[in-house]
Amino acid sequence: MQSATSGMDQAAQAGERERFSAAELAIVLSHYGIGVIESIAKFPRGSRRAPKLLITSEQGKFLLKRRAHGKDDAQRVAFSHSLQMHLAAKQFPLPHLIGTRTDNNSMLEWQGGVYELFEYIPGQAYPHTLEATFDAGRVLALYHKLLEDFQSEFQPAVGSYHNHPAIEQGLAAVPAALPTAGEALPPLLQFLRDSYVETAGIVEEAGIGGWPRQYVHGDWHPGNMLFRENHVVAVIDYDSARVLPRIIDTANGALQFSITMTEEDAAKWPDYVDESRFKRFVRGYDEVVLLSDAEVRVMPHLMVEALVAEAVLPIAVCGAFGHVDGLAFLQMVQRKVRWLREKAHDLVELVGA
Repeated sequence: MQSATSGMDQAAQAGERERFSAAELAIVLSHYGIGVIESIAKFPRGSRRAPKLLITSEQGKFLLKRRAHGKDDAQRVAFSHSLQMHLAAKQFPLPHLIGTRTDNNSMLEWQGGVYELFEYIPGQAYPHTLEATFDAGRVLALYHKLLEDFQSEFQPAVGSYHNHPAIEQGLAAVPAALPTAGEALPPLLQFLRDSYVETAGIVEEAGIGGWPRQYVHGDWHPGNMLFRENHVVAVIDYDSARVLPRIIDTANGALQFSITMTEEDAAKWPDYVDESRFKRFVRGYDEVVLLSDAEVRVMPHLMVEALVAEAVLPIAVCGAFGHVDGLAFLQMVQRKVRWLREKAHDLVELVGA
């Protein structure tokens, strides 16, 4: 299951995948000193609006990407690159950026486009094992720790899934996106609205507004990392990085790595989250940086907020979550939200707070 940000991007990805023209590709590659090109292959992953190619040369394998319009602001890209280079210098697992031939610039701007070249890191999707889940939590804590001293003049995006007015706006827009949902929709939306508001209130009462803030990833989910032998070998996509209390990042990660999906039919997804994976994710985080008792206590409530936000925003846009019908998906979310709220105390005790 992806984060709200990813879901919204997914909803906007209608139509054919963007491609590089032959002339564009020749000119862009001429700016990089990677030696003789041996092969070029399509890399049809991620946003359709951001074309990618796997380039094999005498110097190795590389991933070439043209940024999607709307995500190609040069200042934002420069901020993302400075953060990645800060992490790379501290041996964090991520694909290293390849600089241009003449000025070693981490991005190439040409005819209104913004291009990036990365080293290619082979890996597999999240294997859903406890060991991999532990490592995902550990690497998130490492990310937070290594960015404690990171500074940037650029001000990144603000806000998160927590206590955000966009969620109410999304809930209000869902009926228009699901015109045939019938009488089941209003009470369902009211339940999600009440749950979101109440859990946000619990988190606010815990004092999160006064907790330390730092740079966080903002989109920590399995689709943004590669694994090998149950260990994270690369974390990708730093466009959602922002300054927040770290627990907002951590709670979303715990949700993403413990949510249970058994098949495409959302009606058959279980109500619960996988408690073993939830515990392993938090234990992995604690191996690097200990979460405070106060942070752990708000985690289940933040997970409710993240789950509601993730579902509502893309469904309000297109009436579906990926390939899943919007009403069926919201009904599944309702069941999971109810379970999380009922089991909040148990989840906190599970990880020792």
